Amino acid sequence: QVQLMESGGGSVQAGGSLRLSCQASGYTFNMAWFRQVPGKEREGVASIDSNGNRNYADSVKGRFTISKDNAKNTLYLQMNSLKPEDAAMYYCAAGPHRIICSGSYCRPTLIDGDFDDWGQGTQVTVSS
Repeated sequence: QVQLMESGGGSVQAGGSLRLSCQASGYTFNMAWFRQVPGKEREGVASIDSNGNRNYADSVKGRFTISKDNAKNTLYLQMNSLKPEDAAMYYCAAGPHRIICSGSYCRPTLIDGDFDDWGQGTQVTVSS
């Protein structure tokens, strides 16, 4: 089991940027960011595997970038051009190496059931 601690959330105006961090207590294979607003299901935002392959939700492609510093066991999410609909509690997750494929195109999973360890979350607020 890996302990995860998120940081970097806050309040920004639409169009602004935030960088989230997630410190893991040990080595991880797949890591991901999920988000959730009250009354809605948890949504996968971005994932990355130990080889650096990435997967993004369509709603954040071109605006968010997921990265990982393996030496520091730290996951990041750079969020640019933030929109009010990006406001949510953001969670870091870690799990085994699992990929999903569409034909020959494979990428790390972004299904919450594929992740075993979760952080407590960090709140992101975006004002219009």
